[in-house]
Amino acid sequence: MKNQTNTKVMLLVHAAVIAALYVVLTFFANALGLASSVIQVRISEALTILPYFTPAAIPGLFVGCLLSNILTGCALPDIIFGSLATFIGAVFTHKLRKNKWLAPIPPIIANAVIVPFVLLYAYGIRPLWFSFVTVTIGEIISCGVLGMLLLFTLQKYARRIF
Repeated sequence: MKNQTNTKVMLLVHAAVIAALYVVLTFFANALGLASSVIQVRISEALTILPYFTPAAIPGLFVGCLLSNILTGCALPDIIFGSLATFIGAVFTHKLRKNKWLAPIPPIIANAVIVPFVLLYAYGIRPLWFSFVTVTIGEIISCGVLGMLLLFTLQKYARRIF
């Protein structure tokens, strides 16, 4: 019973650390102007590969994205649907964890499909097709390139960290 409690506490701690890292990295990217150009590179999105290692990353990423969107002053639809896109990506990354090369695909797809509509309806950014292109490019950079670099780095230490 005690071991089960320790496991639950560790999952909660991992989720909290991931959420905090997501927020800090989002603020860092905002400070550098990476998240405000046409192609947004949210460094925190690299963390979306973490469900490959631990299910604790699912709530951690969701809460981190939710807090980031609130704290950076996003519109309500962005807070809700942007966070849901991250949640959906995290869930499917965890489900596809048998193949590390698939880890960045769910968050790329979830954000590429959902976020352009958020940009249109919450911020009036047009044309929609251009948002699909730019969001997808930003997610490929954040999740695909940076996320995979993180995955390969963490893989060496995964047993000690997770």
